[in-house]
This record gives sequence, C-alpha cells and structure tokens, in this order.
Amino acid sequence: MKHFEKILRLDNAFEAERMREVLEVRGIPFSIIERTDSALGGISELEFGWGYLESPSDKKEEILRIYRELTGK
Repeated sequence: MKHFEKILRLDNAFEAERMREVLEVRGIPFSIIERTDSALGGISELEFGWGYLESPSDKKEEILRIYRELTGK
C-alpha cells in the first residue's frame, strides 16, 4: 500500500463530494479527511478549512488539475 500525503485543502462538503465522484470514476486512490469539531462549533474550519484530501504523492499533479477544472481555483 502506498503512503498517502495531504494533497489539497477542501473548503466545503460539496467540493469534497465532487472530488470524490471524479476520483472514484478515474480509479485514483484517495482519502477525504473532514475536520469537524462540534465542541468548538466548527470554528477550526475558519482557519484550517472544511477538510483535506490525501493521496499517493505520484497522483498529486493529476488531482490538482482535476480540482482546478472543477472549481476554477
């Protein structure tokens, strides 16, 4: 199994779901980590974002390209 590394920050659940759909169709291994902290009322999202996506480092450029195509960022 390949080592996963943090590839990009996700701003919301919609963005995460779109990435999930595309990466699954393309067969790219990934994991989406959601930063939820109900104890703090979600304040950590302001500083760190909604969550992030992890994947093997050799998939980084492809994932970033897909992200730019989906979000225009």
